[in-house]
Amino acid sequence: MHIIGIIPARMASSRFPGKPLAKINGIPMLGHVYYRSKMSGLLDEVYIATCDSEVANYAHLIGAKVILTKDTHERATDRTAEAMMKIEKETGSRIDIVVMIQGDEPMIVPEMINEAVKTMIDDANILISSLMSPLLTKEEQEDPNEVKVVADRHGYAMYFSREAIPSTKKGAKNVEGMKQVCIIPFKRDFLLKFNELEPTKLEIIESVDMLRAMEHGYKVKMVMTKHATFSVDTPADLDFVATAMQGDKLTGKYAIEGGDNI
Repeated sequence: MHIIGIIPARMASSRFPGKPLAKINGIPMLGHVYYRSKMSGLLDEVYIATCDSEVANYAHLIGAKVILTKDTHERATDRTAEAMMKIEKETGSRIDIVVMIQGDEPMIVPEMINEAVKTMIDDANILISSLMSPLLTKEEQEDPNEVKVVADRHGYAMYFSREAIPSTKKGAKNVEGMKQVCIIPFKRDFLLKFNELEPTKLEIIESVDMLRAMEHGYKVKMVMTKHATFSVDTPADLDFVATAMQGDKLTGKYAIEGGDNI
């Protein structure tokens, strides 16, 4: 199977402008995501998809393959789909699975990508999957930047929300809360189909793309990961992650082509 990773990245984040190039222990966040994604043995290649020259210049500096996309995309899935089609045209090779790797997950490890992809390799009926991991603190449960998820007994998502689910006000103290980790593999044709689907009310209310698929009757397979990770949505998150990544073992394995200009 031909499997690639695409990291959609843009500088104009409403909550944290310039986030992709914000440095974590001396290396831009986008660099952490790219280098760590490249370590996955299941990905044939990793691309950075962007509409910003600053991001493209950094990608070139570190030797990453970059795809320039439109600046009108509001959703990462749209940017990923445009990049995928351009990659197929450039390479002349049809893609089977595209893994959308959000650029604000600097603590990912390659095993997490493998976990999310392997479930699709093992079951041809799965069109889309995503990782989930336990919410470790009350602050995480109450943070609207963290997307929470509940899944059924077969591991399929039942609902996503930025609120705490299940509700801690209704006796759910002994139920482990879960958050979505935004490593999301799509079957090639389903990514294109997904972007053709009409946006849905719950998707808009919750600001969670996966609800569009569910409201249109498609299943989202959730895969539990044992690896702890924290996304970066605000400058405060950046400081927290920088502290958490001190002494990180993977950082020393980055194959940095940009020398001191990382």
